[in-house]
Amino acid sequence: MRIQQILLQEQAVQNLTVRGWVRTVRRSKEVVFIELNDGSCLASLQLVATESVDAQALAAVTTGACIEARGDLVASPAAGQRWELRVTQLEVLGEADSSYPMQKKRHSFEYLRSMAHLRPRANTFGAVFRLRSALSFAVHQFFHQRGFLYVHTPIITASDCEGAGELFRVTTLDPLHPPLKEGGVDWGQDFFGTRTGLTVSGQLQGELFATAFRDIYTFGPTFRAENSHTSRHASEFWMIEPEMAFADLAADCRLAEDFLRFLVRYALEHCGEDLQFFNERIEPGLLDKLTALADARFETMSYSEAVTRLKSSGQAFEFPVEWGLDLQSEHERYLCEQVIGGPLFVTDYPKQIKAFYMRANEDGRTVAAMDLLVPRVGEIIGGSQREERLDVLSARMDELGMERESLQWYLDIRRWGSCPHAGFGLGFERLLMYLSGMENIRDVIPFPRTPGQALF
Repeated sequence: MRIQQILLQEQAVQNLTVRGWVRTVRRSKEVVFIELNDGSCLASLQLVATESVDAQALAAVTTGACIEARGDLVASPAAGQRWELRVTQLEVLGEADSSYPMQKKRHSFEYLRSMAHLRPRANTFGAVFRLRSALSFAVHQFFHQRGFLYVHTPIITASDCEGAGELFRVTTLDPLHPPLKEGGVDWGQDFFGTRTGLTVSGQLQGELFATAFRDIYTFGPTFRAENSHTSRHASEFWMIEPEMAFADLAADCRLAEDFLRFLVRYALEHCGEDLQFFNERIEPGLLDKLTALADARFETMSYSEAVTRLKSSGQAFEFPVEWGLDLQSEHERYLCEQVIGGPLFVTDYPKQIKAFYMRANEDGRTVAAMDLLVPRVGEIIGGSQREERLDVLSARMDELGMERESLQWYLDIRRWGSCPHAGFGLGFERLLMYLSGMENIRDVIPFPRTPGQALF
């Protein structure tokens, strides 16, 4: 039986078997106290072993060891715990010698990143990865309840969705002596017969499926070869990307609001113990922040109005505020924390700072894009209505000097049965950082991949 189930027992249980990993051991002349955890919850179960238990087995019980114990679950006389297990039999399944690094003391997150294969046993990371698991399930539950189709989009792709060129290249060609053609690499001789890379987004393929199934979503790993060392960027990360046919920007915003509110409420309802831990140890006030967001009114403001508000605020920002420049985190936080006092959709951005696929507005200067900003973080969701008009999309691609060859299929869905459609992207790790209060993206993904770092 898992420790989470055991701690919820309403009455004592005889001859109970538990298995897990030793967090701490305290020894006296007559009694050994063992704190056992199996990852099912934050709390550990105290085992009480006396001299009646095999002395050789007890001697092998050290911090980090894996054990199996059998005994009677009885009410505990100790404060702060309801039950304890009076051990009658004990077996050490896997010993841990004195070099085991996860001792009972506070380790820095940076130190724990150097041993990502062991850090899940730490309280903080146990809570992080239970939250990650629960929220993964919640993502699928939300879209399943709304009739969305789950689509597995390709990891290897010949198209660069964002057009930034920050792709990890996938090739079998000799990097030192690749075949050449007309002065450049002959990608036609590569494994896939063309230049390919790891995907930065499943959106383009998602749009295709939306024109056949109406409402779809993707949820999977994406990659960006951006040489960024900030606490908010990773080279491998997970994205949630829904796409809706017959939808405009307003419908896109409604879905984003419903989705974020659902996930926050799900975490509050199903991850209470771990959120309480984060509230006490990581970000004081976290529970109040999440409760407020779950019930908040989501406001909307155009980019142009946002720039006007920022310029007239009298605030000394580190980065300049001018129409045509992208908003920085400090601007986004000021808008939702000081101007609105809650979550905010900023819409209709200048077309020159947004991707080619976003629908052009009638003013010729802006596109039907939106960013959802939340207090303490800034942008957490970004989306848009997609450009469904073939002539407008083609002209925009020509304006940006984009090659059409690898995106002919994307243009085809504008030729045959095109329809208005919209979608957004939510970085799963960014969401987890917001819900847990963790400040570094490397600490909410099991094995972080960042520039110069691909261990484990």
